[in-house]
Amino acid sequence: MSAIPNKKDMAAPTPQNTPANNAPISSRAQQPGLSSLKEEDFDRAAAASLMAQNPALVQAMQAKLGSLLGKSSGYVESLPAAVRKRVSGLKGVQKEHSKLEAQFQEEVLELEKKYFVKFTPLYEKRAKIVNGSVEPTEDEIKAGEESDDENEEAMDEEKTEEAESKEEMKGIPEFWLSAMKNQISLQEMITERDEKALKFLTDIRMEYLEKPGFRLIFEFSDNEFFTNKTISKTYFYQEENGYGGDFIYDHAEGDKIEWKSGQDLTVRIESKKQRNKNTKQTRVVRKTVPCESFFNFFAPPTPPGDDESGTSDIEERLELDYQLGEDIKEKLIPRAVDWFTGEALQFEQLDDFDEPEFEDDDDEDEELSDDRDEDEDESDDENDDSKPKQEAAECKQS
Repeated sequence: MSAIPNKKDMAAPTPQNTPANNAPISSRAQQPGLSSLKEEDFDRAAAASLMAQNPALVQAMQAKLGSLLGKSSGYVESLPAAVRKRVSGLKGVQKEHSKLEAQFQEEVLELEKKYFVKFTPLYEKRAKIVNGSVEPTEDEIKAGEESDDENEEAMDEEKTEEAESKEEMKGIPEFWLSAMKNQISLQEMITERDEKALKFLTDIRMEYLEKPGFRLIFEFSDNEFFTNKTISKTYFYQEENGYGGDFIYDHAEGDKIEWKSGQDLTVRIESKKQRNKNTKQTRVVRKTVPCESFFNFFAPPTPPGDDESGTSDIEERLELDYQLGEDIKEKLIPRAVDWFTGEALQFEQLDDFDEPEFEDDDDEDEELSDDRDEDEDESDDENDDSKPKQEAAECKQS
C-alpha cells in the first residue's frame, strides 16, 4: 500500500490537492535568456518573436491545436473487436478506481475538518494572548522557553532590566503585521501605506465551507482607514471532482472594503496641470488611478471565459492569488508565532534550495564570477556619463 504523500510535495495543498492541469492555473516555465540559447535555438527564438508580433496568428494556432487534443490516433479502433472489449473492460475497472480516489479525497477532507476543530481552541487562545485579554500559563511559557536557543535566552536576560523600565505593553503589538512581513509571498504585497492599516489587524483565521472550499477571515480593531470589523475572502471549488478524485479550484470572492473618505489604500490621486489654449488659464485635474496594495487581495481576478483571448496574464494572476490563499491557510495561520519570530524562514530557504536537479560546481562558479567582474567593469566605463535610473514612484496619497 502506497504512503500518503507529504503535503508540501503536492501540487496544491489540501483540502483541495488541486492539480495544476485541472485548475484554471497555468504552470510557468522560466524563459531562457540569450546566454542560454544554443545556435539551433535561434530559429525558434525568431519564430517566437514573429508570433509575439502577430497575436491573431497565435490565437489561430492555439485554436487548431485545441481541436486536435483528445483525438484518437486510430490505433485502438484498428484493434480486433475482442481486444477492444478488453480495453473497454479496463476502462470499467479504472472507473471503480476513480470512485475510490474520490472517496479517499472526501475522507481526507473530513479528517482535516476533524482536526481543525481540535486546532480551533488553540487559535482562540493565541488570539487572546496576542490582543492582551489573557496571559499565557506558566506551563505554556516554560514549554516555549525550552524550545528557545541558549543565545536567545542570554539576550533576553540582558534586556530584562530595560524592558521592565518601559511602560508595560498590552499583548503583542503588531503581531500579525510582523508575521506577514516575514512570509515571503505576502511581504512583496505589503506597501508602507498598508503597514499603517495592518497594525490594526488583531487576528487571521479560516473556516471550511460546507462544500469543498475555505474562507480566510481578517479581523481588525477600530481604525482610520475603513469601517469593516472583518474582511474575508472565500475560495470556491468546482462541484465535480477532477481526474484522480481531486478537488478543482474554481474561483475566489472577497468582501467589499468600506473605505473611509480619502483613505482608500488601493488607489492614489494623480494631479496634472492643464492650460487652456484660448485663455491661457491653467487648472489642476486630479484623477484616481489603481495602486499596488495588499488590500487588492480582497478583489481577486475572475477566471477568463472560453472565448477570451490574451488570458495568460489573467491565469498568472489567478495562480498567484490561489497560492497566496494557500500560503495563508497552510503556513501563516497554523504557525503564526514562527513567522513572527522569523524562525519559519529557515525552513522556507531549505525548501527553495533543496532541489535534486541542481548541484554545486565550484569551478563553474569561479568562471562565472570572473566573467561577471569583467562585465561590471565594462558596464561601469560605459555608464559613467549616463543619467541614473529613475526609481519607480511610490503610491502616495495626495
